[in-house]
Amino acid sequence: MARVARIETTGGPEVIGWADVELPSPGPGEVRMRNTVIGLNFIDTYFRSGLYPVPLPSGLGQEAAGVIETVGEGVTGFAPGDRVATFGPPIGAYATERNLPASSLFKLPDTVDDETAAAALLKGCTAEFLIERCARVQPGWPVLVHAAAGGVGQILVQWLKAIGAEVIGTVGSEAKVAAARGAGADHVLLSRSDDIAARVREITGGAGVAVVFDGVGKATWEASLAATRRRGLIVSYGNASGAVEGVQLRTLASHGSLFVSRPTSFDYYVTPEERAAGAGRLFAMLESKAVRVAIGQRFALEDVAAAHRALEAGETIGSTVLLP
Repeated sequence: MARVARIETTGGPEVIGWADVELPSPGPGEVRMRNTVIGLNFIDTYFRSGLYPVPLPSGLGQEAAGVIETVGEGVTGFAPGDRVATFGPPIGAYATERNLPASSLFKLPDTVDDETAAAALLKGCTAEFLIERCARVQPGWPVLVHAAAGGVGQILVQWLKAIGAEVIGTVGSEAKVAAARGAGADHVLLSRSDDIAARVREITGGAGVAVVFDGVGKATWEASLAATRRRGLIVSYGNASGAVEGVQLRTLASHGSLFVSRPTSFDYYVTPEERAAGAGRLFAMLESKAVRVAIGQRFALEDVAAAHRALEAGETIGSTVLLP
């Protein structure tokens, strides 16, 4: 029997329930994966709240590391006992075991342990495509990273420093300044008290940053616009404070002919070749220690509602993992 999280309706963390489920044998192209560590991500709260609609009832969670127990018909390249990880697209990682397509799995190298994989795969692959394939950041560019002490934020900062960018980070409290600096940020600003755009302009000699990585959304959108240099790029990849709405295209012109991208991982991890190359790049960054994953919190899997509350309240630092 697998222990599985379920939501029957959308809402706050209290809608997360649990069930014992007898799993069928894996179907064609599927494997059964036993989860050893599960990753917590802000996107999980979007599915739970209904911001990103899903058919109900639904599981929750996308990211996990574990071991293949059995394989279904037609599966090649994977075998029982293989260490693997996934970040979706199938939802349902909040479980002790589940069946899922083999095509959604990545084999883990021996140098990457299960906790690191569960904490880093989605966030790290997100950083990979945002920096290297979406924004194509170059050495020497000034870059602004909102929520620089968060799970994605700390990886973004480290990756950007590894390729030679100048990094300005924002954090929500004094308690998070050390985490952003520890990741390598050259400058750290307080989003609740500093005039972010003015400080960015001061740091960059009035020019503004070449790229903004904004996973916060509504609360930081105006600051992102005002902090970006002429013909710069805002990469809006998340909605932690709510979705950015009502954007007028002329606003981009009035702020210096700006570009905006609203990317999603699964448009950059489409083909097997893209998936292998992106994950391979992440694993190389982890193995070289250019990127180190900070796990700030560990929760028991069935305490995931408390983990959601902490994440949404801005009380977490770095990555959070759930332990079955």
